[in-house]
Amino acid sequence: MALSKPRVGVFGGAFDPPHNAHVALAQEALVQLDLAELRIFPTGQAWHKDRALSAADDRLAMARLAFEGLANTVVDAREILRPGPTYTLDTLRELQRGQPAAQLVLIMGADQASSLPRWHGWEEILSTAIISVAFRATSTGSAGPFDPKTLPSAPSGARFEKLELQPMDTSATDIRARAARGEDLRGLVPAAVARYIEQHHLYRSA
Repeated sequence: MALSKPRVGVFGGAFDPPHNAHVALAQEALVQLDLAELRIFPTGQAWHKDRALSAADDRLAMARLAFEGLANTVVDAREILRPGPTYTLDTLRELQRGQPAAQLVLIMGADQASSLPRWHGWEEILSTAIISVAFRATSTGSAGPFDPKTLPSAPSGARFEKLELQPMDTSATDIRARAARGEDLRGLVPAAVARYIEQHHLYRSA
């Protein structure tokens, strides 16, 4: 009987800043997706972002503070260290070369999944990793889970899994605005991240 491959989760984002909903997603991913390891990737030069991100060193430091308490979780700096635009496909290729026996599981939200055809090398991404699409449950059931059938010309072997999350009304945009006004961020970001933002005066206007 063939042994199943160890599953390695891949969770990327700007993490500008990392907040409690990010941490909750990571916790649920480890359990629901049966991950042997979860790798967190703060993005480097994000090709798809309209705004300039905060300094990479700050986002990396905050990500390490946010996820440091999770078992089998590693904050990976390779996208920040890689020159040029950050492409998920490059990261998946590197991980696959380093862990050829692993099954990669790429975690994303439904909006990201719907926009996959605009990603660099999206068909190879679907051939390389299982796509785990996170969605939030509501009192009436699931809030718009992603339907893979909406993707045009997806490879026949593409695999998708669902990651169900509890509702959390948290956004990095709102947190940055609150920080700019000097408001208390407790309950929105991990305590260590809140202290880092305060100590380094992040998101304040000049």
